[in-house]
Amino acid sequence: MKLIYLTDIHGDYEKLKGLLAETLADVYIIAGDLIDIPFYNMETSIRYHELQSYFHGLRLRMDKADTQIEDFVDELLEQPDVVDEIQDKGTRYQQYTIRARRVMQQKYKVLQNIISTRQSSRMFCLPGNYDMDLKYTSLHEHDLHLHWHQINGVRICGYGGADVWTPGIPERYVVKYQAGIGKGVKENEMFHFFRAVKPTIIVTHQPAYGVHDRMAAGGPFGSPTLRTYCDTHPVMMCLTGHIHDAWGVKEVENTLYLNPSNFGEVTDAAGKVCEGGFFYQIEIEGDRVVSVIFRKISHERIFDIADYYRMPLGWVEDIVDMERYQALKRGENYDTRVVKYSHIPEIQLFKEIKDFFRTFQTQETEERIDKLEEVVRVMETRIQGDIALDVMGSVNVGLSQDSSDIDFVLYLRCEKGCESGIEGCEMFKNAQSMIHEILGADYEFQILDCVDLNEVEQSIREKNFESETLQRFVSYRSICRPINYRVIAPLEDLLNQDMIFRKEVEGSIQSYFRIFSTTSEHIRSLRKYESRLNAIGIRLPDSIRRKIKQYLHEDSE
Repeated sequence: MKLIYLTDIHGDYEKLKGLLAETLADVYIIAGDLIDIPFYNMETSIRYHELQSYFHGLRLRMDKADTQIEDFVDELLEQPDVVDEIQDKGTRYQQYTIRARRVMQQKYKVLQNIISTRQSSRMFCLPGNYDMDLKYTSLHEHDLHLHWHQINGVRICGYGGADVWTPGIPERYVVKYQAGIGKGVKENEMFHFFRAVKPTIIVTHQPAYGVHDRMAAGGPFGSPTLRTYCDTHPVMMCLTGHIHDAWGVKEVENTLYLNPSNFGEVTDAAGKVCEGGFFYQIEIEGDRVVSVIFRKISHERIFDIADYYRMPLGWVEDIVDMERYQALKRGENYDTRVVKYSHIPEIQLFKEIKDFFRTFQTQETEERIDKLEEVVRVMETRIQGDIALDVMGSVNVGLSQDSSDIDFVLYLRCEKGCESGIEGCEMFKNAQSMIHEILGADYEFQILDCVDLNEVEQSIREKNFESETLQRFVSYRSICRPINYRVIAPLEDLLNQDMIFRKEVEGSIQSYFRIFSTTSEHIRSLRKYESRLNAIGIRLPDSIRRKIKQYLHEDSE
């Protein structure tokens, strides 16, 4: 079973859409802080926070700390001698609170619409300290709080919220955390739930005491109850979040704890923006976690940062992307420093059309992607050097059918170069033979091109605008779907260090891409994808139709 785990998305739904478009998994789990603010603009949120702080201070002075702020305000306004200032502020606070509830419900509806596009995967959401109890929202069918699910022999259960007061969020609606410090085992809701369910995998927003729970300005902040339960019961894995800086993979008393840091972009107390995008991809076989990949999505690209795998003496960390790993460790942003390059118009239009088609991705597409990933894994054990693929056609846009073949570009590092073309390259011949052996029995396929990554790297470093190999690489990277992107990512990072150079290379390929986009075969493909959607009752929106006409350079009707 493949499981993707992320937490603290803080309303960064566009990033989540990108993740769902670029990954495949049996199960997705989002563990808390699903929204950021309970309004649509920061000014309203600030005004509400100011009123909330005012009444929070007032209830403390009146020895009403155990009363919810909303109830406290209601009681104040019912008093006959309430002063005008309190009457005015209280009335505004009540109005803002009603507005906050409506906005939060609307935001959960948006999130529900996004995750509902992945009907082939199980999707679970856990509320955090920024969230309502999800049973009262559009996400109730995906709610993991005080729920459990049995999947492939693995029992997953969750407990949301956190033992903290979250300014700016209505206390009346936030999910109740009844497992905090001071609650003994007898009255602890979380402990009783876990003991009754006997989970294999525990998902909580707040971490366990002493594991991924240290804040920069203090000591341990985690749940003693959670730690006690995991230490004394057979829990395979405990997935947590909440403390963004306390990320990592750690095994304690045979329980594997994971905190991937924040997925959504967040602003800390000092006003610093943290870019986020981090998540774990977890492979489970039977009752064992086989491997964990620490990944990051940025600019619609997914980077592998580190691999974790089990060895006889414990878990081993293998850093794949040292620069991104060290940037996160230092608390620095990495990818927001990279300018988002703007594609040539045809490429941008194709991307927007492709993203729409991928919303309706088929099971046949996912099966082919899984098979291609298996192909690369097997080939890596046999070939000395890097190997990756860029997929075109129906797999690229997500609309493969049973009869669909697979078209892709092959990336290799050729030791002696390929001056004589791929027909004379022994490395390509060996790779082609292996692909036939692994893939040929299941799917028809075509290798459309083979690109030497050594030549690509040399052309980037030498700023060789005229390199045909580099132009092909840039073209494929602009429109294709990567398999084993960790091999390609360092070259794209190198290319993006000089945006002027990249745009110049893109300018060189623009005329060729216009020819490609208007070929009869390409036009037939787009019409074919449209007919496949029509067959399941989905019509193209007018906005997408206009983009297709513009992309194909057709005259407007």
